Amino acid sequence: MAPTTHLKSLQALELAIREGSLKAAADDLGITPAAVGQRIRALEDYLGTDLLVRGRSGLHPTQELVAALPDLKTAFEALDRATDILDFQRVSEIHIVAEPDWAELWLEPRMHEFRDAHPNVLFCINGAGDVPMRLGSPDLRIEYGEAGNNIQLYTDVLLPICSPDNVRRIADYDHEFEMEGMPLLHLKSQREGNGHPGWREWFDTFGLRESGTDRGPHYRHARIALEAARKDVGFLICGLSLIGPDLERGDLVLPYDKTKTLTAPFPYQLWVRDSGSPRPQLQKFIDWLCLKAQETRNALSR
Repeated sequence: MAPTTHLKSLQALELAIREGSLKAAADDLGITPAAVGQRIRALEDYLGTDLLVRGRSGLHPTQELVAALPDLKTAFEALDRATDILDFQRVSEIHIVAEPDWAELWLEPRMHEFRDAHPNVLFCINGAGDVPMRLGSPDLRIEYGEAGNNIQLYTDVLLPICSPDNVRRIADYDHEFEMEGMPLLHLKSQREGNGHPGWREWFDTFGLRESGTDRGPHYRHARIALEAARKDVGFLICGLSLIGPDLERGDLVLPYDKTKTLTAPFPYQLWVRDSGSPRPQLQKFIDWLCLKAQETRNALSR
């Protein structure tokens, strides 16, 4: 293994132990859980020993790893400090880790505005972009979850969406259970819970269907589920903030009015690594991001 590969594998290992799961480590790194697992397995193969075991309460270090954990934690804390000191060498780079659906459907469609105004700023978003992902913490992390001391961007509104053809299917249906038998699309995050309401919660709140609320395909990413909805495959519960362009083009429509919406339990929020005094380019992007979030809040309130 090359030294850089060693570091990436050790970083994935330390995060997996600290967070208790491959998924949580993947969220921190902006890669998939499978990629985290591959990095750790590569290190295990190189060392010729197992490093992790899975228990009821999450991942745990093997006896071989326990003694090394304090040094791993100290090493990556030192790496973050070194990155801060050397920031002058990458003043034009902004490294972001964000919830994938939000990054693809909310951030990316707006990024041209900032890029046009600041063409010399380079981005790495979830490991891809103008510059390769670096080790250490990202400059910014955008997460969906319980509000903390971070900058709250906005709280989304969740509602049914479908293609224009599909909305006509319920126009003349039994109004008490007009969604009975209609094809439903789901996101895997909705099936797993964790603050992601889906069809089950929507039908529990508004009725309109008695059975089969969990039936239908489940998609890992909203981008793929939205493409299925555009192609008349079925109805989907989705965040309103993620579908603005689709609604404007008429590719997707809202079969119900605003009285039949759910408020997301948690907000999208912004974590800034260099929260004390961000470098000028980073501060400009933070200000721009907060401005775009305010526009979204205004739109959602309307």
